[in-house]
Amino acid sequence: MSSPSLQTRADRQVPARIALSAATTHGAHLRTEDFGGWLAERGRAHAFQVARIPFAELDGWSFQESTGNLVHRSGRFFTVEGLHITEEGEPYGDGPYADWYQPVIKQPEVGVLGILVKEFDGVPHLLMQAKMEPGNPNLLQLSPTVQATRSNYTKAHQGADVKYIEYFVGPGRGRVIADVLQSEHGSWFYRKSNRNMVVEAVGDVPLLDDFCWLTLGQVNELLHRDNVVNMDARTVLSCLPFEDASDGALLSDVELHSWLTGERTRHSVRAERVPLDALPGWKRGEDAIEHVAGRYFKVMAVSVRADNREVTGWTQPLFEPVGPGVLAFLTREFGGVPHVLMHARVEAGFLDTIELGPTVQYTPGNYAHLPASERPRFLDTVLRARPDRIRYEAVHSEEGGRFLGAESRCLIIEADEADAPLDPPPGYAWVTRAQLTSLVRHGHYLNVQARTLLACLNATETRTR
Repeated sequence: MSSPSLQTRADRQVPARIALSAATTHGAHLRTEDFGGWLAERGRAHAFQVARIPFAELDGWSFQESTGNLVHRSGRFFTVEGLHITEEGEPYGDGPYADWYQPVIKQPEVGVLGILVKEFDGVPHLLMQAKMEPGNPNLLQLSPTVQATRSNYTKAHQGADVKYIEYFVGPGRGRVIADVLQSEHGSWFYRKSNRNMVVEAVGDVPLLDDFCWLTLGQVNELLHRDNVVNMDARTVLSCLPFEDASDGALLSDVELHSWLTGERTRHSVRAERVPLDALPGWKRGEDAIEHVAGRYFKVMAVSVRADNREVTGWTQPLFEPVGPGVLAFLTREFGGVPHVLMHARVEAGFLDTIELGPTVQYTPGNYAHLPASERPRFLDTVLRARPDRIRYEAVHSEEGGRFLGAESRCLIIEADEADAPLDPPPGYAWVTRAQLTSLVRHGHYLNVQARTLLACLNATETRTR
């Protein structure tokens, strides 16, 4: 083991090496212009099939008689349960202001999302995987080196070994660059976290089928394409260390932490697990659990075939949103320093009540019936944004292992005082990219949607240099 001083010096070099990889758009193994052909070839090499099925055709899954919860006979994987949420706080004089019921995924085990790094020709490359997920609109997307639940890598399903897992959980793993617990979707998961890791390999690494080495610059280019880089890869990419110079921030780091602590203190969220068959406003049919108004999302079931997965065939429930979402950062420069308008967002499944979310994180269809005064703040600003103000735009899907066809239009928009004032509304704060990079090194500060947009912001900043 290297001495502490040498280790510290090596750690200081990591951001510069990451920046070099981000600035390199030609990989040592695969050209960016050849990536589309490579991904298509990996798709042709395997047989993938996903079909909707009624709940009665689920194999190993059933509704509990006592609760109506949807559970697996092994007691592992996850369950679909009910949740009753009561949100109270001090929303500036409005008193108690939210009470609702919904289905939720409870999956207490912590998964591993890990990207392996190795240097080629003096440039760090990332080992990425072409991975099929049943909920992805195009099935096959670019994922981290490892994307596995504990049930996967402990082989609870009696399947094959998870490839490269030894670099992330074994005693002989390489040098850790990032390792942090981050939340999953707080609106659909109950207190679910994943371990986000970046590890630099020591020695030779065999290149297996369905994997490729890409520079960060190449991955950033792919982030500008619709539905190519999956959600799990995006959250790990957001955790990469970059230079941390937060000079010129409107809020000091202490002020930012104090503001967020105040927001967490101001809100009180009670999330009580309840039986799935006792949810007011929800109905269960033969092939779906859905809201009576047709909004939000459905719980449904699929049958899956994938000959390159640890288990080649299975059935499972999935959550299916009723329409596409919109995720957006509004940005402005103050004193020549770019800032992002962040929202202190309450989601029922968070461990700590609030995490920082994007300026806008909504499914517009869920609010189309409301008058303008009741629509989410800044949503109409984003939807009306002129093309010359849009600095980044792509469609990205959410976690394809639990959500079916869940896509969001991801935007970074340059705003002005009329759109987003210097003195933002309560619950919002201007934050620099460097501050976001610092916060994401710690768990449960940035939600998964904010981490997606941070990865996109990093990709855009690199591209414009």
